[in-house]
Amino acid sequence: MRIDLAGCRVLVTAGASGIGQVTANAFLEAGARVFVCDIDTRALQAYQAEQPRALIAETDVADGAAVDRLFGQVSEAFSGIDFLINNAGIAGPSALVEDCKPADWARTLAVNLDSAYLCGRRAMPMLKAQRFGGIVNMSSAAGLYGFARRSPYVAAKWAIIGLTKTLALEAGSYGVRCNAICPGSVEGERMDRVIRADAITTGRSEDSLRADAVRDTAMKTFVSPQDVASLTLYLCSEAGRRITGQAIPVDAFHYSAGV
Repeated sequence: MRIDLAGCRVLVTAGASGIGQVTANAFLEAGARVFVCDIDTRALQAYQAEQPRALIAETDVADGAAVDRLFGQVSEAFSGIDFLINNAGIAGPSALVEDCKPADWARTLAVNLDSAYLCGRRAMPMLKAQRFGGIVNMSSAAGLYGFARRSPYVAAKWAIIGLTKTLALEAGSYGVRCNAICPGSVEGERMDRVIRADAITTGRSEDSLRADAVRDTAMKTFVSPQDVASLTLYLCSEAGRRITGQAIPVDAFHYSAGV
């Protein structure tokens, strides 16, 4: 299916690398006008060089004042927004809950959950006013299962699903849809960092942890960033116009929680 989003105005948070970068590229290829924000200055500059059509802003989306400035920039550039992709997130600590430092807990919740609220509250009035558009929030397979040694990350990703369903109820009568995507183990640097951290915590080898992540899926495979981007694009397309309030896994059917 060829998806045409010509002229649509899209904001992708944490869009300069990983899933966000692939997603932003997919929207550009579909004809959308794309604004990318990220906290990583170097990654953002590299992305701008690669995709000069995209607009960029360095932003910590866990900071309310920074989000207000971001939406001012987006509004000035695009005179509004059609789709918000709340992709920002961090892995947080790999530790038992009693060993998780309060500061690490707070930062993980701030980046993974508060950012979706802060951006959503600014986007929603614009979406409702035009009676069109949507929000895609990035949850995780961790939003559907419990995972040992990942309590703040799991808590945030479960909360994202509840937030998404509530936004869908609040926005549905305005023709605005809100969905969450729940990726499984996604290939890339972020998963590599998680596996390294788990290896240190558990004393197991990185190879055995990686093998477990694959074993615990029906398709015996990792997910690619493109798999996630493709679903995001579909949910924002005309084909997805009646899909809202859903938490949709892209996880090769993950059927066993990590222990």
